[in-house]
Amino acid sequence: MRETLTIWTIGYGGRSKKNLLEILKEHNIRVVVDVRSFPTSKVEDFKRENMAKWLSENSKKYVWLGKELGGYRRGGYEKYMKSDDFKRGIEKLIEIAKKNKTCILCLERNPKYCHRRFIAAYLTHIGIKVVHILKKDAYVCHISDYAKEGEK
Repeated sequence: MRETLTIWTIGYGGRSKKNLLEILKEHNIRVVVDVRSFPTSKVEDFKRENMAKWLSENSKKYVWLGKELGGYRRGGYEKYMKSDDFKRGIEKLIEIAKKNKTCILCLERNPKYCHRRFIAAYLTHIGIKVVHILKKDAYVCHISDYAKEGEK
């Protein structure tokens, strides 16, 4: 099943609620998995409780997996990726994505500057296709850059 599974990613920075919702609808995303460690924002629409509400009102499910997959890890995110907590978070994400078209969300629009790149690299390494939504009508497939310890 994993080899046919696709998980999408998006950053909401600089977007309006309306724009983000249009993009999610355009890509037929059914579930938004928030991977922010701290699911709050200076913009009211992007605070966890508000997002959950307006996504639900638009037939989209909101799931927070910031505890398991959020950034800002002591020792760095790459070290954290070797932990059981990270792997449990990945398994939760995969289970969600098997049931509905799923997009992971964080603040940074460009995945190159976000910890989503590490999640995406891990997912592609285990055979899951990852697509980063950059803007309306523009997206890019992730090419794995995950390296096991000792490999480069």
